[in-house]
Amino acid sequence: MNVIADLTGRARQNAIYAAGAFGKRPTVPTDFPELERRARRAMNSRAWAYVGGGAGEGTTMTANRRALNRWAIVPRVLRDVSERDLSIDLFGSRLPAPVLFSPVGAGALVRHDADLLIGRAAAELGVPYIFSNQGCAPMEETAAAMDAVTPGSPRWFQLYWSSDDDLVDSFLARAERSGASAVTVTLDTTMLGWRPQDLNIGSLPFARGQGIDQYTSDPRFREIVRERIAAGAGGPTPQITGPRSAAAGVATLLSIARNAPGRLVDNIRSPEPRAAVQTFLDIYSRPTLNWDDIAGLRSRTSLPIVLKGICHPDDARRAVDAGVDGVLVSNHGGRQIDGAVASVDALPSVVAAVDGRCRIIVDSGIRSGADVFKVLALGADAACIGRPHMYGLALGGADGARDVVANIIAELDLTLGLSGQTSLRDLPRDALQRVD
Repeated sequence: MNVIADLTGRARQNAIYAAGAFGKRPTVPTDFPELERRARRAMNSRAWAYVGGGAGEGTTMTANRRALNRWAIVPRVLRDVSERDLSIDLFGSRLPAPVLFSPVGAGALVRHDADLLIGRAAAELGVPYIFSNQGCAPMEETAAAMDAVTPGSPRWFQLYWSSDDDLVDSFLARAERSGASAVTVTLDTTMLGWRPQDLNIGSLPFARGQGIDQYTSDPRFREIVRERIAAGAGGPTPQITGPRSAAAGVATLLSIARNAPGRLVDNIRSPEPRAAVQTFLDIYSRPTLNWDDIAGLRSRTSLPIVLKGICHPDDARRAVDAGVDGVLVSNHGGRQIDGAVASVDALPSVVAAVDGRCRIIVDSGIRSGADVFKVLALGADAACIGRPHMYGLALGGADGARDVVANIIAELDLTLGLSGQTSLRDLPRDALQRVD
């Protein structure tokens, strides 16, 4: 894999058109609707339900798109836009574009070694990958995969605040040693939302041992598991009511054993992999998490702190008062609450509440370079890309994930120039017009 040095729209177009002259078409479609259609065909039902699905009837996912479509870009003409600058400074890192790869749990549903592949894709582009706390590879392995492409390539860590504080401290320490330049604390998933696509097929990847590798690779977590085994707490026992149930139960136990560290034959015999799954389900989240915990986080890590899931201006103000370095305006891609406010609808009030005192990132519903332009013009500093890069992963592995985000950055560059702007920093407010 080679680092892509030129992320401009013209360079991206030229590469695609040059390949097209020899009959080669892009592996991943350059428009989101076709990307999504093809990715759905490439995924199995469990992968599509988890990645493509949302909470309830999906109204929050629809709202995310409608909120972006309510804003129109107002082009300016007769300006010299021959030189454009997409770069930003974010928490001490100079990034070539204000785009990050979102954390996505249980990525192995889509591709084996998903986290390593996404990490390599991000390293090729020079933009951060936010390691998922519910990833399918230990953060150390993903960091090494990124460094093999570009030493010191930017990466963040997403923290789900466990009910075991020592485990939280262990995760934070490992993130620092892995070279993370920020920690993103996810606040909106202290319990799983109502997700019919997963529920209708009875599919929870974590119950099959998928997406718990940060835990099974952690010394504190393994200590908890051993303590629970010693106390007589075992793992899940499938309820067998017939041949089909028996086969499914065996498949689940094999999945748990296969996804645990160590040899498959040893894991089948050992109670530890099953106990690890049950331990994860019991302690991965902390519904009692509150502002007092956030106030104490600064003493637990030297990393910049970003709070993910902020949608209300009062929460944004309180976050700044707590001394955090950034907020991530997010409704979890519509995966947690059906009928929640769209992230882009929440963004202006959060920007006003923060008033420049911390950095603002946004996700949920962002699909294109034009979308990124809009959220930056509304006051965000950067945007996270979630489902699109997972769809690219499904179609083309690391290259597919990279190309999807490269296309978004290329379109962002072209949108910047074609709108008469030359820099993403301090885009004028009149670059957009509301079109309700």
